[in-house]
Amino acid sequence: MALRESPFANGFIAGLHSLSWWLIFPCFWFMDRMIAVCLTTTLEKKQRREEECYLGPLRVFFGLLIFLALFVLTAPVALIGFLMWVPLQATRRPFIYSQRTTTNPEEGAVKNLAEGREGFGFVTANLCLLPDSLARFNNLGHSQARANLIGKTIVQSVNRPQNCVVSPSSDTMSHCSRDNLLASSLYYGSIDSQPPSRPCLGFDSSLPLEEVVCESGGGEVGSNTNAANIIVGTEQNAGESDIAPDAAEVTKGNNFNQNSDRCKAGWKSQKLGDVPWEISPLFPANIDFVCLQEVFDKRAAQKLKDILSPTFSHVLYDVGIYAFHGCCSSFKFFNSGLFFASRYPVLDASFHCYPNGRGEDALAAKGLLSVKVQVGRNSQKNIVGYFNCTHLHAPEADGEIRNAQLTLVSKWISDFQALTKRDDEIVVFDVLCGDFNFDNCSPYDSHEQKHKIFDDYRDPCRVGPGQEEPWVTGTLLEQPTMYDEEVLTPESLQRSLENEAVRRRFIAPPVGLDGGSCDYPEPGAPWVGRRIDYMLYREATLSQLCKTEIEEFTFITRLAGLTDHIPVGMRLCVSVNTEDL
Repeated sequence: MALRESPFANGFIAGLHSLSWWLIFPCFWFMDRMIAVCLTTTLEKKQRREEECYLGPLRVFFGLLIFLALFVLTAPVALIGFLMWVPLQATRRPFIYSQRTTTNPEEGAVKNLAEGREGFGFVTANLCLLPDSLARFNNLGHSQARANLIGKTIVQSVNRPQNCVVSPSSDTMSHCSRDNLLASSLYYGSIDSQPPSRPCLGFDSSLPLEEVVCESGGGEVGSNTNAANIIVGTEQNAGESDIAPDAAEVTKGNNFNQNSDRCKAGWKSQKLGDVPWEISPLFPANIDFVCLQEVFDKRAAQKLKDILSPTFSHVLYDVGIYAFHGCCSSFKFFNSGLFFASRYPVLDASFHCYPNGRGEDALAAKGLLSVKVQVGRNSQKNIVGYFNCTHLHAPEADGEIRNAQLTLVSKWISDFQALTKRDDEIVVFDVLCGDFNFDNCSPYDSHEQKHKIFDDYRDPCRVGPGQEEPWVTGTLLEQPTMYDEEVLTPESLQRSLENEAVRRRFIAPPVGLDGGSCDYPEPGAPWVGRRIDYMLYREATLSQLCKTEIEEFTFITRLAGLTDHIPVGMRLCVSVNTEDL
């Protein structure tokens, strides 16, 4: 049965909820601006160096007075709205489901899984899209503008016409399709459109992969554009332009980003320790599922939904509970911040709120979102996958809370799959991702590193507890230096991550047993930094006919200057024993 789009059972309750929120919103916005005017990001400080020194204090003084007065004037109306809003939360389902209608709903989402192999792309990113005043405590501002730019950046990257320019150091300039071995299908995902056509024009496969660079279709803003300058309005009309790189060099790991080519061509199985990887200034061109964290701001979530939905036609947003609800004893002022976008139809979804939040984290309904999607259909069975995303407790000192939350994650995923799994289905992937707020190199996080969930799910970046693969990079940026020239554009951030000495300056260091920064416990190990954004998968819960292997793992620098995290991507190749279907 298809999911209902509205979080409320009927239009009357939904209307009351909308009315209550619009009574609250003016007061909320004035309070947000009143605090934001007093907080300045390091980027804004740099850009105001040429100002007269008295302008800053005047801006703060008059801005504070004006917004304080407006806040006081609108507070009585907001109180009425708040008294209406709180009891309505008991009737609200913990997410909104948005779907775009397709002209051919009877078609299977992936018709060619019967051929035996198919690839699925996943991306996770923490965007820090809080109300502007709160985002500024993380040295990020302009949440609405960032949401707009992030959404356009993702769509432009995913839909870009991508060609490969081979061997710029030689005299040959051949072009090829990165997906030239991908068997064509009538429908990609659940939307009635095809992936961009990329005709093969004589790729010389004998050339070394290190001599391959990517070139994509041009746009009004190049990939070297300072995204932070666009946000604060130093480039005119940038918010309306399409973000498209003119040329971008991709750092290769063990293999070039060939994606579905290898899967479709019968790419051989590989060892987990030999994962194809890259540090890329672009999002992969064939993402199927996007999981975002810290999309707390309602208007930012709506902007992302509007921008992403033409490409990802199924979206779950405003995920979480509010007020007093269920097992969560503390009042929830914010939702979970989770946001899920998919090319494929959502069959079932469930959200659970962590009951053990503490301090400022207890104000948000952090939890686990579990989703079941239909990715295909054959004459006998539906082909489905499970996707789970979460955001764990943040304060570093509360490792026991995160450990308990991981145990709940494992239980809730098992319960959801037991409830929704059907005999007439083939399960082809089971993925868990999100911001875990602990890393695999800090002695301070040793308890979480040994959790049993890592026995159930595979972490491609991990050798074992406390030991990372040598090619891994941290995903948490140091907030005070995130606007330095070395990390402010996708290409400069890419180059900085490639260089271990430079990476140490901009990636958060491991946390020692005393709570301070430390070096790695094993001398001589590569310096990685704190990798707190995870992408895990497992095979134990898949149908016996299926096997999965990692086609590629990607650290994405495309959002440089827009968030303090580095997005992570993974592409899984699923093989199905078609003889037994």
